[in-house]
Amino acid sequence: MAVDTATIATPNADSGGGKTHSPFFRFFFVHEIDEYPATGKRTAYLALAVLATIVLYYTYFTQTGVTPQILQYFHMSFAYYVAIVVVSNLLGAFASLPASKTDQLGRANVIIYGLLIVGLLVAVGVPLCQTQMEFFIVISVLGVVEGAILVATPALVRDFSPQLGRASAMGFWTVGPVAGSLLTSIVATNTLNHFLASNGLSGFKSQFVISGVISLVVFLLALFIMKDLSSRLRDQLMVNEQDHALIEARARGISAEEVVAATAHPWRQILKWDLVGSAVGISLFLLVYYAASAFFTIYWATVFKSSDGLNLTTSDANYLNTWFWGADAVALIVFGVLSDKLRVRKPLMVVGAVGSIVMLILFLNQANHPFTGFTTLIILEVLLASCISLAYAPWMAAYTEMVEAKNPALVGTGLALWGWILRLTVGLSFIFLPLVIHAVNPVVDNLVYAQTPPTGTAPFNVQKFQIDHPKSVAFAEANASWLKVLTDPKNAAIVTAANKNPTPANLAAFQKAVGPVVYAKALANLTTLNAIVVPYTAQLTYLSAHQSQLTSLINGVDKSPKQWQNWFWVCIGGMVLFLPTIWLNRGRWSPAKAKEDEAKHEADVAEELRQLASAGVEV
Repeated sequence: MAVDTATIATPNADSGGGKTHSPFFRFFFVHEIDEYPATGKRTAYLALAVLATIVLYYTYFTQTGVTPQILQYFHMSFAYYVAIVVVSNLLGAFASLPASKTDQLGRANVIIYGLLIVGLLVAVGVPLCQTQMEFFIVISVLGVVEGAILVATPALVRDFSPQLGRASAMGFWTVGPVAGSLLTSIVATNTLNHFLASNGLSGFKSQFVISGVISLVVFLLALFIMKDLSSRLRDQLMVNEQDHALIEARARGISAEEVVAATAHPWRQILKWDLVGSAVGISLFLLVYYAASAFFTIYWATVFKSSDGLNLTTSDANYLNTWFWGADAVALIVFGVLSDKLRVRKPLMVVGAVGSIVMLILFLNQANHPFTGFTTLIILEVLLASCISLAYAPWMAAYTEMVEAKNPALVGTGLALWGWILRLTVGLSFIFLPLVIHAVNPVVDNLVYAQTPPTGTAPFNVQKFQIDHPKSVAFAEANASWLKVLTDPKNAAIVTAANKNPTPANLAAFQKAVGPVVYAKALANLTTLNAIVVPYTAQLTYLSAHQSQLTSLINGVDKSPKQWQNWFWVCIGGMVLFLPTIWLNRGRWSPAKAKEDEAKHEADVAEELRQLASAGVEV
């Protein structure tokens, strides 16, 4: 049962002394409970923390589902867009550091009001943006808020999950980023075309309104339901659910001075080489995850082709993304539960890391085969995502346990260190990724020219037109100089009249308009012109007008596979570097030894409870 918070002095104070706040203040800012909740309530609090994480990442990843429309609407280069992502992540990295104060101030308020701020930024801020700089500013502020919440949500999950259920709980938490990407793809696939059709290019803003409104709804839910453990409770180590009686008994004997002392000089206690090394290792291991979350849609669409020779559509790419993120989400939960059942972390990390290396090598080799079928791609990406999850879910549990070994009162500070390193790695990787995959720039920057129809004609797919009408394209390219004069709009009426009714007067007007050279060329190729040029004049004129952009696009598409493979090899290097950092983690390698440790811990807890009871302490 939660205590009556009316006697609590400050939003996160633990003593009953001091100023008593008004009911209004307590409703909005006091969310602490002083007794460890029963299983049902604890599960509800964990579920709400996971839901908040999913929604927050969904809002942050909304832009990845509409990147082409963002570039077109703001007339933005891909390099500029990457700069926004880099700055947003770097600001988020440094926002993670002050979030360490959740150890003293609690986690709930950061999450609750973070949801409110993010919801307003996304639902209102982005739709109001009219310039590149305005969009840059809003996304950068969004990165700051997300960086702080990245620390608070896993810290809250840790508070409500004992060590022997930690990997399961962290498996659910790590579903947040994955489910955020999955939700982005699902919503965009099912709604984006409708809003683009009804609102034109600005219809992409609908995706931000949807995600922002969802964030505001979850804010209201969290405001009424989300709770924090008091610092007396959350500052202690809980190995299994049976420890709650001992923890509550200890908490009743902890003074306010002891609570403050437990969190004194936090960075001096947490900034240790094993925690830093472990955080750096997992950040490097997840390089491929960063690339997937930001650029897999572009990867699929520029590297692989359907059976008719066309590059995969955005819908095709989102379909493949759904399999990757869906497999990742399920595997995180499954392997989290498995790690808790086996009571070990490190063996699963090793197997997951080695499996990820093998699967990524097989995966990257498919770039040499652009006509690889969906079945093969899905099998490979599902296995890759599963192996990544096999390493990551146990690592998240192990890292929080490492922090608890330093000081269980400083879990927020330890997660702030991890969040800072993680975001910093993301930002730096996005700086270097376009340097390795520089074909992305010409592909994305010129994609609009392959999708925009010529004025006055029905929309057409440039790539499909070139495949379906190779003779028309080849003839137009070989005779571009005189065809440009022949197809000049100012000559259209005269040329059409001469072609339909070749009277001497019409032919004379035709020759005068285009000149004797072009006139002679046209007469010599009249049959060819009428068969393969005249029916497609608008399309061929468009191709001619944008030849340089389309050539750049084609060259970029041709170079993309090799460059993506180069980046995947960089990701493999990160996975290899992760392997030795696994040994920095605490815990057993043998499930049998881990079970013996658990039995000894239970005996120690029982003995301490007996001693407290004999001393007259309520247990």
